[in-house]
Amino acid sequence: MALIRYAPVAPAANLLRWRTLFLAFSLAIVIGSGVLLAVRGLNLGVDFRGGILIEVETRQPADLGDLRARLGGLGLGGVSIQEFGNPTDILINVQRQEGEEQEQIAAIELIKQELGDAVVEYRRTEFVGPKVGDELRRAGILATVLAMLGITIYIWFRFEWQFAVAALLALIHDVISTIGLLALLQLEFNLATLAAILTVAGYSINDTVVIFDRVREMLRKYKKLPLVELLDLSINSTLSRTTLTSATTLMALIALSVFGGEVIRGFSIALIWGVVIGTFSSWGLAVPVLSYMNLRGGIGGADDEASAGSEPERLTEKA
Repeated sequence: MALIRYAPVAPAANLLRWRTLFLAFSLAIVIGSGVLLAVRGLNLGVDFRGGILIEVETRQPADLGDLRARLGGLGLGGVSIQEFGNPTDILINVQRQEGEEQEQIAAIELIKQELGDAVVEYRRTEFVGPKVGDELRRAGILATVLAMLGITIYIWFRFEWQFAVAALLALIHDVISTIGLLALLQLEFNLATLAAILTVAGYSINDTVVIFDRVREMLRKYKKLPLVELLDLSINSTLSRTTLTSATTLMALIALSVFGGEVIRGFSIALIWGVVIGTFSSWGLAVPVLSYMNLRGGIGGADDEASAGSEPERLTEKA
């Protein structure tokens, strides 16, 4: 049985021939998300806008529609009621009332009177002031910026500056598009959804690093191969791994979204979108950006000359 070498292998899927379309699609998503954010804004939760938070346990499984109607008729402004955990566990969010602490206490007492004997226990009653909300907003923005900056520096040191630029653009794309989805669906933006955005950034960069590592490996090994073809081969060699990982993650997130209840629904939906758009940006944005950069200079290895100067070949068997 003999081994025969023949012509270099073309990528199974020539994805980079559509790189201009991918980049235009990504730009449209970012612009659309910015417009949505400017026009509709975010539905800030009590964590960021301030307000009253009451956690109760009811005697019987609560009728959320009836509770919303009753508490909404008290004239306290926006009221959000969510079930979490057991059907008897209820979380009530009420917007901050005009005035100082006394007005907030009066609103809480009014809610307790309306609920009456239906409540077994008041587990938590909190008031978040506007100053705390502003501090949380600033802290959230700072955390997001520092996380993205840290990831960019890591990519720069591990690879080259070209990879860091591509990774940063992909991260900005993923974060802005996720915020745009929250603005579009008017899902509550709270500390949980902020955590989802940071998780999306981490998940996205994980896929990106896997592809970048394969790109660097092939740059060192196949120095004469055209860059676009080399990038396509890198994507193809990691595409099945990326797709399977994302698919299994989505199964868990969809189940969490369907059965997890209202409290974590915004978190789950943000993560579902983030996994989908993060997977796309890894090969549909980060790698196409690399195709417009000079990756040949400064990236080398200790491979032998025969390996470094050759092109990828397929080995087949002949009886």
